[in-house]
Amino acid sequence: MKTTLVILAAAVAFVTGATSTTAAGADGAAKEAATTDTPQMIFSNYKDLKWNKILPDLGENSPEICILRIDPKTQATSLMIRTPKGIHVRKHWHSANETHTVILGTQVFACEGKRIEQDPGSFNYMPAKMVHEAWLPAGALVFITVDGAWDVNWVEGAPTTADLTK
Repeated sequence: MKTTLVILAAAVAFVTGATSTTAAGADGAAKEAATTDTPQMIFSNYKDLKWNKILPDLGENSPEICILRIDPKTQATSLMIRTPKGIHVRKHWHSANETHTVILGTQVFACEGKRIEQDPGSFNYMPAKMVHEAWLPAGALVFITVDGAWDVNWVEGAPTTADLTK
């Protein structure tokens, strides 16, 4: 529950900052522009992304999340996760359909008794509520999309220091 709240707080902060713009009025003073439903383009450089700890109890070893975009109507979310230390991400599920595209590191995913190793450029799809787990090496980076709000529902509890690997 605590992890979900941290992730949702990060998502809300991102959306709040991304849905309005500041412009200078005729008098030169900054004025907040009205929020609009019009889709806005986004260009983000990796070095400028805002990362948050997913598991704050793991300190500097915690995987980090960056919410890239949340659709204001559907809550569909694009995000990335990176790992400073290798970790076994325990069994969990999400309320929405989820895809993973491996960017860095050979990652292992398992669900429904199947276990597959995926190299950079690999893709997978997991239907909503499908229980799965993953093993991510140090330095891993994965791009994730979900077609609704992103959440994490741990089956046997969130990862702990016992789940950290070399």
